[in-house]
Amino acid sequence: MIKLTKTIFLIVSVMFFEILFSQSSEITVDELKTHVYFLASDSLKGRKPGTEGGRIAAEYIRDSFINSGLSPMGDDGFQYFSVTTSVEPGDDNKLVFNGLDAVSGKDFKPMNFSSNATLEAEVVFAGYGIEINHDSLKWNDYENLDVDGKWVMILRADPEPENDSSLFIAYGGDRDKVLTARDKKAAGIIFVNGVVSSKDDKLMGNTFSRVTASAGLPAINITRALADSILSYEKSIEQIEKEIIENGTTLGFSTSSTISVSTDLERVEMETQNIIAVIEGSDPVLKNEYIVIGAHYDHLGMGGHGSGSRVPDTIAVHNGADDNASGVSAVIELAEKFNSEKENLKRSVILMAFGAEEMGLLGSQFFTNEPTINLKDIVLMVNFDMIGRLDKDKRTLMIAGTGTADQMEELLKKHEDNSNMSFTHSPEGYGASDHASFYGAGVPVMFFFTGAHEDYHTPFDDPDKINYEGEKEIIDFTYPLILDVVNNDDRLVYKEAGPVRKQSGRGRGGLKVKFGIMPDFTSTANDGLGVGGVTPGGPGSIAGMKKGDKIIAIEGMPVTNIYDYMARLKKLKPGQRVSVDIIRDGEKQILMVLL
Repeated sequence: MIKLTKTIFLIVSVMFFEILFSQSSEITVDELKTHVYFLASDSLKGRKPGTEGGRIAAEYIRDSFINSGLSPMGDDGFQYFSVTTSVEPGDDNKLVFNGLDAVSGKDFKPMNFSSNATLEAEVVFAGYGIEINHDSLKWNDYENLDVDGKWVMILRADPEPENDSSLFIAYGGDRDKVLTARDKKAAGIIFVNGVVSSKDDKLMGNTFSRVTASAGLPAINITRALADSILSYEKSIEQIEKEIIENGTTLGFSTSSTISVSTDLERVEMETQNIIAVIEGSDPVLKNEYIVIGAHYDHLGMGGHGSGSRVPDTIAVHNGADDNASGVSAVIELAEKFNSEKENLKRSVILMAFGAEEMGLLGSQFFTNEPTINLKDIVLMVNFDMIGRLDKDKRTLMIAGTGTADQMEELLKKHEDNSNMSFTHSPEGYGASDHASFYGAGVPVMFFFTGAHEDYHTPFDDPDKINYEGEKEIIDFTYPLILDVVNNDDRLVYKEAGPVRKQSGRGRGGLKVKFGIMPDFTSTANDGLGVGGVTPGGPGSIAGMKKGDKIIAIEGMPVTNIYDYMARLKKLKPGQRVSVDIIRDGEKQILMVLL
């Protein structure tokens, strides 16, 4: 089977490369189709980072750049980095109760965010493991309970399962409950599936969060049957759950039971890569400045829980034709077009394809943390992400980052006046794509996007649904626009951009308050939350927070990762002033943030 798969890859690769290598320097619909149909083919199986399909896609892009005459940068055109692609149970998962060994995978299993540890301790039952001190709701499952150094057993979900606007929703996530247990000094946490979570008493399915930070304590999921045995209580877990929900009151108690648990998880690291190539400018001075044109090439693979798929129960190839084979095809075509006129380019042009964008902008953040050039020499970063669905009636192209340079609006208007498309502008430099990493590094950015659609992050984002004529029109619009920046003697002047959004009431699982930061998802040390960027005018910015800071505590309570940070924010209120402990340049500082 492995040999057959590799043979199919080889045949498909040869077929497409024969077409590719015969193309002209002009941007054509046929060439755009060639790129998209190859990158979004079933044979590449969704281009997930670290897979064979992802590697084949990367080689296709790198070879396209070289064939167009570009000079590869980095390691023969690649910049390698590692990502965690899965968390798998190891061989040393054990649970012993009353001298009997529970069966791993049947009676219990480690949660995917569990730390690896061995703990023998008493078990305390603490209801849903929720603590809320809200204006209209007071709830404390830990009231009058001593869980210091002990296992705390809690129900999953929340006590208002039928209320879609319940205040409990924002506090009922597994990670939120872990943080509360840690704050109460519990040594380990046991999740039990009530009937609401699992009618047939099955353990949780294997899911993988794209952010792989450990919870900081052992965390396991056990069946109701095992929970009933451990608690030795006059009521079963099913009866306890029903009583809490019907009465709307907490229920917690100590037990005389002691269990011994060992948790063993293996985080699987895979190598992936950015692809980088350059066209050197002709001006003896300006060639030392760069315009970066980029797009991410990875996608969601076969989907599944934790992948980012909007249909996580469906395992199928997520081809990602619009997201983002469309953007990559634009970069490939622009590489060829710019190189055909390299004698007329004053500044140098770098073409990039980013890996692991879907896992949290990891490729672009890796480049801006480990750049192959001085970031101060980058004049502009242009990002293409999902430009394949230009509406044939409205014909609207969305452009973000329009406030990130003094001259940006004037420059855009000059070129938009000559176009038959319509345009919407957004000044913000931050956003959910790779340009955000560059903006956070002090680089002006432009982000081109034709909008979300029903096929986004599903197996139905296929090549036959791309508006190739519309994509060509977008590229034809952006080429002279970028060329204008390449050859203008005056450099774009970076400025911070992005209006401060008014605080709003919390929706389902939303936040009432925000610091206005972009997390650094490349940090995996679990020793704080790295700040990848700060929104100007936001609470963090006003308090003096900077890119590169690491948040380690809020109001004296530890923050070890993004989950801790989000859970802490849920307990804060608009207008509240909070202390935030940060590490900056190796030194601890305390900032006061007004929310």
